[in-house]
Amino acid sequence: MSLTLHLGVTEIPYANNPQLSAKQRKKSKASTQTTGDVAEILEAEYHIMQIFFNLHDKGIAKDLESSLEGALENLLAGAPLGGNAFAEAESEIEQRFKNFLTNREMETLGYPGVPTQAALEGVNHRLKHPYKKSNPRRPSFIDTGLYESSFKAWVD
Repeated sequence: MSLTLHLGVTEIPYANNPQLSAKQRKKSKASTQTTGDVAEILEAEYHIMQIFFNLHDKGIAKDLESSLEGALENLLAGAPLGGNAFAEAESEIEQRFKNFLTNREMETLGYPGVPTQAALEGVNHRLKHPYKKSNPRRPSFIDTGLYESSFKAWVD
């Protein structure tokens, strides 16, 4: 039996396509771009999830080990077998990824194009005026927050 750790996102459509200009967004009724599309673009250009895994592989392994150990302890104590022995680890890995983005870990690695120009300029589609010059600098890859919040880790 082989187990695989997957890193990905829950497929959610963007309300406003962040790659369209403000004028184009006002004209469009709905976006056809999803978090899956954005994740594929970011992974192809920046390898965010792969770099995250490479930096945190030992912590991720410890998360998986601890989760499995807890599930085994519960089973030996007579608790019924739960549906997912890795649920705790999956949650920990998801939080670890969100911290990776929020704490700007990737920005310290010298990867080309990171920090992104949009992050340096404070482009933030959660604000009323996303392109306002006085917007504070934000972490790279966190614009609307949807990519970050839709991140999922699972074992099968």
